[in-house]
Amino acid sequence: MPDTRASEIIKVVVTLENSEPVFSYQTASCEPLPNGDITITEASTITYQLIDNTGKDLRFIGVGFVTPFDGIIDAVTVSSDGQYVQMLDMDQTAGTTKFQFVLTNSTNTLMVLSPDPQVKNEPQ
Repeated sequence: MPDTRASEIIKVVVTLENSEPVFSYQTASCEPLPNGDITITEASTITYQLIDNTGKDLRFIGVGFVTPFDGIIDAVTVSSDGQYVQMLDMDQTAGTTKFQFVLTNSTNTLMVLSPDPQVKNEPQ
């Protein structure tokens, strides 16, 4: 069941397994959040915090959306240090949107993409 606590910080934990990044998601109290999916029932700012356990100096540089014009997420901001992403969701459009975090690293000039968590807007 997707999490509905969008006002809390969602931790995006990245580790390496066989030199490949593995993403997992947790609530602020470190409870697992399967797939990182959340459900929104009111206007919210969804905050994601990067927890980099790779030793590769990962940083958020953006968020890519499969359907950027669906009206689910209204705005995205990345902190200047690349450790946080905030998504503004005014919860005015019902539906689900998928996205991927885009990260950079200090090892090379290649970008890292996360699996696609979802934000689902449900009527109040």
